[in-house]
Amino acid sequence: MLPESIVTILPELNKAFFETIYMVGISLLIALIFGLPLGILLFVTDKGLFLQNKLVKAIVGFVVNMVRSVPFIILLVALLPLTKLITGTTIGPTAASVSLSVAAIPFFARMVETSLREIDKGVVEASVAVGATPWMIIKDVLLPEAKPGIVQGITITTISLVAYSAMAGIVGGGGVGDLAIRFGYYRYDNTVMLTTVIILICLVQLIQLVGDQLARVVDKKS
Repeated sequence: MLPESIVTILPELNKAFFETIYMVGISLLIALIFGLPLGILLFVTDKGLFLQNKLVKAIVGFVVNMVRSVPFIILLVALLPLTKLITGTTIGPTAASVSLSVAAIPFFARMVETSLREIDKGVVEASVAVGATPWMIIKDVLLPEAKPGIVQGITITTISLVAYSAMAGIVGGGGVGDLAIRFGYYRYDNTVMLTTVIILICLVQLIQLVGDQLARVVDKKS
């Protein structure tokens, strides 16, 4: 039998879980759309690469590092005016997705850059030597070669977003974190708090398992 406190908030728990999935899903999609090209740009503009550009590398690198250096809880509060402008509100999962997306984009961009750096430079140099265009090198060489690393980067980013989404509950962002604060912390209900922690642990384990399997599938060398 489930404890009475859990049975009472079961509908809320179900709603909170899907709010967390919703927040993470939106933020991950935006991170993929903007973070992937940003990570590629960080790599190809580096010294010795086919689109070397010190100024672009410095500016993009500075912006990425600046956002990543701000603790998420501070970023969450600092972006409330932007959140209000975009979504018309500062509470709820859609509003929380704005801050989550801003935090996820530079994080994933660095994941992509790291994956690209693991590619053998000889492969890139050979592509340049045969006259391949920058777009062809990116599309036909860099992305296929870095695919397993990028998949792992997506996995790590998703897990980080789950953790960040729990923090969003502090400002009424909804999700499992919000439930833990309202029903667990404010009401001193350790059973609810423990249940939310277990749910988050299970979710993270599932994401990691799926991510590892996908990375093996796309790894042509395995």
